[in-house]
Amino acid sequence: MKFIFLIGGAAGFATAVATDVLSGRNSDRMLFDGAIGCLAGAVLLRWFWSILLRGIRETYLARRQAAALAATALTKTKP
Repeated sequence: MKFIFLIGGAAGFATAVATDVLSGRNSDRMLFDGAIGCLAGAVLLRWFWSILLRGIRETYLARRQAAALAATALTKTKP
């Protein structure tokens, strides 16, 4: 989770600074926007990652349950 938080922060910082460089802003404003972008990127990627993990976990459990039901149905039909 720390790695995802760091990647999101770095991506947010880079995006904000790149946007400010292309806009021609001063360096003090670039660092301020970069700090806000870092926080926003980290929080957003952490939120997205938790949703992604929850979906993967639910899919895994649903497939496992379906396989167990199929196995019990197969053993019941054999004489």
